[in-house]
This record gives sequence, C-alpha cells and structure tokens, in this order.
Amino acid sequence: MTAPTTPRPLAVVAALLAVYVIWGSTYLAIHFALEGGFTPFLLGGFRFLLAGGLMYAVLRWRGLAAPTRGQWRNLWVMGALMLALGNGMVNYAEQTVSSGLTAVAVASSPIWMGLFALLRGERPSRMEWLGIAVGFIGVLWLNIDGMRGGSVLGLAALLFAALTWAYGSIWSRGRDLPSPFMTAAGQMLCGSALMLGIALFTGERMAMPDAKGVAAFFYLVFFGSIVGFTAYIWLLHHVRPALAGSYAYVNPAIAVMLGAWLAGERASTSELGAMLVILAGVGVITFAKALKRR
Repeated sequence: MTAPTTPRPLAVVAALLAVYVIWGSTYLAIHFALEGGFTPFLLGGFRFLLAGGLMYAVLRWRGLAAPTRGQWRNLWVMGALMLALGNGMVNYAEQTVSSGLTAVAVASSPIWMGLFALLRGERPSRMEWLGIAVGFIGVLWLNIDGMRGGSVLGLAALLFAALTWAYGSIWSRGRDLPSPFMTAAGQMLCGSALMLGIALFTGERMAMPDAKGVAAFFYLVFFGSIVGFTAYIWLLHHVRPALAGSYAYVNPAIAVMLGAWLAGERASTSELGAMLVILAGVGVITFAKALKRR
C-alpha cells in the first residue's frame, strides 16, 4: 500500500471510471445471471467463493499474513451482514425488481449508516440530520410506489439489504481486521460459505446456466468483485473520502441507463423522482461529513 502522495490524474480518472461503470453495471449483470439460470444464493455463493479464493491465494503468495483467529471471527460477522444478507437479498430482490430500481434502493445505505452511527453514540450534525430526513422521504416514496407496482416482497428485501449492509459497515469500524485487501478476500470467503449454506437450507436448485448467465457470472467475479473493489481500495488511499464515495451517486444512474439500454427496463417518473430525492439526501450527508472532517 506504499503509494505516491500525489497520484497521476489519469490513474485517478481510470479508477473512478472503473468504480462508476463496473459497480453500476453489476446490477444488470446480476439480472442477466439470474435470467440465465442461476438462483440468488447459489449465484452469490459461487461468485464470492471464486473471487475471494483467488484474492486470498494471490495475497498469501505475495507474503501477506493470514487473518488471526480473532480477525476471522470479525470477518464471519461482516460476511454474514454485508454479503450473505446484504448481497444475498439484492440477488433475491432482482427476481422481481428491475436492476435500475435495485441500484436506487441500495444507494440509500449511507442514510441508514447515519442512523446506526447515532446508536453508537456518534452525534450527527444538523446538516447530516437534514440529509437523513431527505433520504428517508425518498426511500418511503420509492417503497410506496413499489407497493402499487406489486413488487412488495422485492422492495422489502432491498430495504433489508441496505439495512444489513449499513449495519455491517458501522459494526466493522474499530474492529481487529487484517489489511484492506485481505479483509475483502476473507469477507468474501466467509460470505460465500454462508450463502451456499442458505441455498442448501432453502433447497435452491439450479439447472445448467446458458451462455449469457455464465458470461454474467464471470463478469461479476472478475470485474465486479476483484477489479472494481481493487480500484475502490486504491481510491481510498489516494483521494479524499468524498471523491472515493462518489460512486453512490453515479451507480444508480449508470444502472438505470444500462437497464433501459440492454434489458428494456423502464423507470417510471415517480421512481426517477424517488431516486433523485434519495441521492440528494446521500449528497447532503456526504457534504456534511466532509465539512466535519475539515
């Protein structure tokens, strides 16, 4: 992780594009993988088993120490909250909810993170409270509109996914964890084991996926889980946190556009309005945190 203090602008732009486009496209890739024959928890289980296993093997080969027993316990909790429940519910929801709408719902995670941080004794500023309130209105609007469309179960799963991801993110602060890349690899391995266990318990059965499903799966493994995350970690160590976290505003727009272009998905005016309100709330929260750091 030793890196120059001033990275090349072209490298920053390339990393941002990777996070924006790749992470924004993963929602459509999940849609194609499910449409191509995968089931929700088997998709996530196999995806993170392969991605986490490859990352773990490369990191160990490069000499990074394996997580300690205590670190593995923390990784199991993070894998359960953020991957098995967070990503697993996203996969489950995309059976009935469009990929663009899924990305919008997931973008609400910073709102819930603000509330969970409050439970840990962190006092939000007035501007952060404003962002939480605005974002909550957008989430409420999105779910009420979804209920009219008949996708109640899918939106409930997305709300649960955003909550568990946010809680896992807050819970992990200050915990004993290995290096960022080893944390990602270990978390994926733990999450994959839990997702495969859920698939076994719920009786998921999967036929042989078609070519589109297989291509989407490997895209999620190599680009979504490895390339995208590596670019994000690099950004965290080279640019301001607000810039690294700007993917939260861009990913939903990318997902909506790709869904309309490649999958024929159509977002209603009401859904687009809810998306703008949610992103406005997230933007206010991020700006308030940047002011607090200064």
